[in-house]
Amino acid sequence: MAGLLLLAATAVVFLLYLADRAVKARIRARRLRRMTRRLAAATARSEQQAQRQAADASSAELTTYLPAINRSPLTLPGQAAGGKAPRD
Repeated sequence: MAGLLLLAATAVVFLLYLADRAVKARIRARRLRRMTRRLAAATARSEQQAQRQAADASSAELTTYLPAINRSPLTLPGQAAGGKAPRD
């Protein structure tokens, strides 16, 4: 009888240990999923920011050249700086 009681107590302790390990594993898995989602969101924000910065840089480079495209040059070949043809 005492042996059976000792076996039952040992089984209860073992089952409690297994239940504790299962709960901790579920908590760890939930935490890992949450961190994975946060990492994916941060990666997406970083990629969007990089694309935005690249678009801003290309826009800035384009606006650097646009005034030169729309403006006539200061001198044309065969003309003096005042816009008049050179007198020979």
